[in-house]
Amino acid sequence: MTIDWAAFSPWMALTGGLLLGLASAVFILVNGRILGISGILGGLLRPKTGDTGWRISFLLGLVAAPTVYGVFTSLPEARVDAGWSAVILAGLLVGFGTRYGSGCTSGHGVCGLSRLSPRSLVATLTFMGAGFLVVYLMKHLIGFA
Repeated sequence: MTIDWAAFSPWMALTGGLLLGLASAVFILVNGRILGISGILGGLLRPKTGDTGWRISFLLGLVAAPTVYGVFTSLPEARVDAGWSAVILAGLLVGFGTRYGSGCTSGHGVCGLSRLSPRSLVATLTFMGAGFLVVYLMKHLIGFA
């Protein structure tokens, strides 16, 4: 994956971050729940009575938002410089890490840190550190990408 630095705008990143923070705050205030995508999706695997509708609506919104955005402007090209086996392995590792860490990057990194959760701080430092380490190893020691 590459970033088109010529088209990068810190204002778009700032706006996205503000919207994510606002959505997280509203979600916890209205529902009393953490806005963690893995928890929302995982709740559909063992649904409780009256708990399915809002989860499906939320996940549909994740798909609908870029679709609606794409109606008004062109979406950036998505390109992943890896084969299917690497993508599948990465997805499995992320899924394992999400279950092992009791949450995902949105749950720990956005919601947990904003609540000053020590567990979320450790989780965020761990997955960010692991990500930095893997990128360093892949790019500089193994020579991939």
